[in-house]
Amino acid sequence: MSFKIEINTDDQTHAIDTSRLKKAIRSVLTDAGIESAEISVGVVNDQRMHELNRQFLEHDYPTDVLSFVLEYDEERNALDGEIIASSDYAAREATRYEWTMNDELLLYIIHGCLHLVGHDDTTDDAKAEMTAAEAKYLKQFGLERR
Repeated sequence: MSFKIEINTDDQTHAIDTSRLKKAIRSVLTDAGIESAEISVGVVNDQRMHELNRQFLEHDYPTDVLSFVLEYDEERNALDGEIIASSDYAAREATRYEWTMNDELLLYIIHGCLHLVGHDDTTDDAKAEMTAAEAKYLKQFGLERR
């Protein structure tokens, strides 16, 4: 397996635990049977997330995470994808769920990576599967999904 994971945390006022994020991404990719991947992660503020959400999904508000499969080569089982998460959103939600901003951000990255490997949350059944998968990966970090 060959995974290249780049995390951009420029313009951050929050301290980001990038090693946990990379470990989570590797775990999701490995479990999905991905042989090779290039994953780019951007941790942005709410203003930038709002712009991206409007640009790509035509939603006029900030959101927690966006993910994009840029290319998937089924023959080589190779994935090129991008995950963008808002640290400001994570900081707000963390207080609501009584855990750290980095814990909430980890959930967003796991969620985004699950989308990259084919999970969706558009139906109740699919959402339940995704929630169970999120819980599985959070447990690897000693966390319970909230």
